[in-house]
Amino acid sequence: MSNSSSITEFLLLTLADTRELQLLHFGLFLGIYLAALLGNGLILTAVACDHRLHTPMYFFLLNLALLDLGSISTTLPKAMANALWDTRAISYQGCAAQVLFLLFFIGAEYSLLTVMSYDRYVAICKPLHYGSLVGSRACAQMAAAAWGSGFLNAVLHTATTFSLPLCQGNAVDQFFCEVPQILKLSCSAVHLREGRLLMFTACLTTGCFVFIVLSYVQISRAVLRIPSEQGRHKAFSTCLPHLAVVSLFVSTIMFAHLKPPSISSSSLDLVLSFLYSVVPPAVNPLIYSMRNQELKDVLWKLMP
Repeated sequence: MSNSSSITEFLLLTLADTRELQLLHFGLFLGIYLAALLGNGLILTAVACDHRLHTPMYFFLLNLALLDLGSISTTLPKAMANALWDTRAISYQGCAAQVLFLLFFIGAEYSLLTVMSYDRYVAICKPLHYGSLVGSRACAQMAAAAWGSGFLNAVLHTATTFSLPLCQGNAVDQFFCEVPQILKLSCSAVHLREGRLLMFTACLTTGCFVFIVLSYVQISRAVLRIPSEQGRHKAFSTCLPHLAVVSLFVSTIMFAHLKPPSISSSSLDLVLSFLYSVVPPAVNPLIYSMRNQELKDVLWKLMP
């Protein structure tokens, strides 16, 4: 029996048995990664370079693009390297770093999406107080709180998870390291410290989710009271991208980690993990640019 002190590396899940399929997966991951880099990079450039986008909404969008770049860069490069070089190995330190950074970026993104719902709520429900409630200082503080909460959550979960003794081998049933898969390798079936931490995180996550829902209930009521159809359309157009991103992000994570054990399988876990860790960073720039004419105008100017 092995333990955590004797484990020097983990073996990640192979996505294909044949060399041809491995190279196909490499090409697919490379395409998605480049699309994410391009999309989020364009948003970063547009917001940074055009003074018309120096507003709270686009400031938070810039932060979202940074988090998406970090999130997808935590998982895909290693998966691409393993597929290209026909290997499964990741070092113990590399696995711990992957868990830390993935939890950090995902946790910070969820907090930031909560902040962005507050920004939309103030903009539509309290427009006269928008400048005082969501000023530059308040924006910086809320963004810092989102990043800080994500980092604190990541450090606590990573430290707790990798302090547990591991005696179920070193094969991780996933194409990247994540907490549920590492816990499966633990010697104990009951992880009291991690269980308490998970409950605390679940309460915070639920609180953020309730806040987002209540914000959009109030936003919907306010928009429906706008007399002109053009005004309602303009108000909804600023909220729909955020709502779509939140729905995609929350639904995939919740189903991945709260699904009944009776329907759990390695293939389903793989698909769900791909959906919440890879798809949002790649499609978020597309979602935000599709219905935002102001952003589209700036992006077209950046195109050669």
